[in-house]
Amino acid sequence: MTQKLTPNWVPRTGLQLRLAGIHFDAVRVCGIRGEAVLHHLSELTEGRPGPVVREINGCRWTYFLLAPGEGAEHDWPPGARRFGRSARDEYIGVPAPEGNTYPLSWRCGAPEVGEFVDAELLHGVLMAQLCRTDPGVTPG
Repeated sequence: MTQKLTPNWVPRTGLQLRLAGIHFDAVRVCGIRGEAVLHHLSELTEGRPGPVVREINGCRWTYFLLAPGEGAEHDWPPGARRFGRSARDEYIGVPAPEGNTYPLSWRCGAPEVGEFVDAELLHGVLMAQLCRTDPGVTPG
């Protein structure tokens, strides 16, 4: 059995803040919407959507981690916030693969080196879920 190699930006214990845009970009979605997006993304990727961090207190954010720079390639819909290189520093909490990482956890296991959420696929799922139009209303 081959051993899974965890990226060097994932801490060995506890949790650490990482500057967005360096090791990864992130897209954050709140509460049940984040869980619904993750559910659909998991179905489309046979249970391996890439690294997804969940915060279990406050707004219960779900963070989808993308390859560095990929977040800027899309216009994210209202309800999804991108974190990446910007004029001001933005940090994302990253939990260790195991142990006490409260209030953060990996939703589908810690990532392997080079593993990220597919930005285009995530964008499509978010657009479908957050930008639904009312079928009874005709654009005009």
